[in-house]
Amino acid sequence: MTLLLSRPVLEGLLDPVACMAGLRSGFTAGPAEVAPSRTVAALPGTGTATALLPGLVEGIPAYTVKVNAKFPGRRPALRGVVCLHDLESGELLALLDSATVTAWRTGLAAALGTHALARPDARTITVIGAGAQAELVMRGLPTLRDLGGLTVCDTDAGRAAAFAERHAAGRPASVVADPRTAVKDAAIVIVATWSRRPLLHAADIAPGTQVTSLGADEPGKAELSTDLLESARVVVDDIPLAMETGALGNAGLGVEHAAGTLGDLLRGQVPGRVKAREITVYAPVGLPWQDLSLAWTAYRAARDAGAGQDFDFLG
Repeated sequence: MTLLLSRPVLEGLLDPVACMAGLRSGFTAGPAEVAPSRTVAALPGTGTATALLPGLVEGIPAYTVKVNAKFPGRRPALRGVVCLHDLESGELLALLDSATVTAWRTGLAAALGTHALARPDARTITVIGAGAQAELVMRGLPTLRDLGGLTVCDTDAGRAAAFAERHAAGRPASVVADPRTAVKDAAIVIVATWSRRPLLHAADIAPGTQVTSLGADEPGKAELSTDLLESARVVVDDIPLAMETGALGNAGLGVEHAAGTLGDLLRGQVPGRVKAREITVYAPVGLPWQDLSLAWTAYRAARDAGAGQDFDFLG
C-alpha cells in the first residue's frame, strides 16, 4: 500500500526542530554513493519541468524521486509529488505533496546555513520574498538564535505585511518596498524570490552581514550580483550543482569562488565566517537527499499517527 500525504496532513505532522535534526544529520553524513541529479526542462510559455533524483541518505532505507511543475505566475507556483521508495525492493511507500516538502527542506536547511555563517550577535533580519520558503526559514531560525527587528520586502505589499505580522513575535517589524533600502540595517538577509536579475549588489550590503539566497536554483535565475558574490565568502550545498544551475554559475564565477559546502562546514572541514566584518553568503540549489530527509520524517510520523490515506496502485 502507498501512503498519500497531502499538504494539510504534512503540515500537521512536521515539526521544525525534528526536521532540522534530520537535515543536519544528512549534511554531516559521508558523501553519497550516487551523485545527485537535477534536471530542468523548459516548457512552452513560462513553466519548467524539474526532476531531482535520487534522494539518498546514509541510514535511511529508502530513496526519493521528486517531480515538480514550476509556473512562477500561478498560485501555487510549484506543484508535484515526491515519490518515496523502499531502497531494497523499490516499493512505492508514499506520495507526498512536493510543494510542502520543498518549502520545509529548503527553508529549514537555509535556517541551518544562516545560523552557521551569521555572526553570533546577528539579530536584525530582512526577508526579501515573503513566500513559503522564507516562511520556513522564519520558523526554523528562531529555534537556533534570538532574533531582533524584522523587515519584509515583497512585490505584494499585503503579503509582506501579513508575513511581518506573523513573524514579529513582539519584535519591531516593518514593510519596505525596495530591496536595497530593506537591507540597510540588517545583520541577516534572506532572499527567496523568482528573480532573473540581481536584486542586491555589493554596495548594498553592510560589512559583517550574512546573506542567504534561495532563488538561484535554475539556469538564468539570479538574486545577487556578480560583484557581491565575488566580494563575499560563499558557501553552497553542492559545488558542481552550484556551477551548473546555481548562483555561482549563473553569475559567471568559477569553482574558486566557493569556500566549501554547508556539509563541509558542519563537519568542521572548512571554516565558516573567518572575520567579523566579512560578508558571508549561503547560496544553495537544493539537493535530492534533503527531499528524502523530510519525506522519511513525514512518512514515519504518519505511520505512527495513522495519518494519510492508503492507496493500492497495483489494484
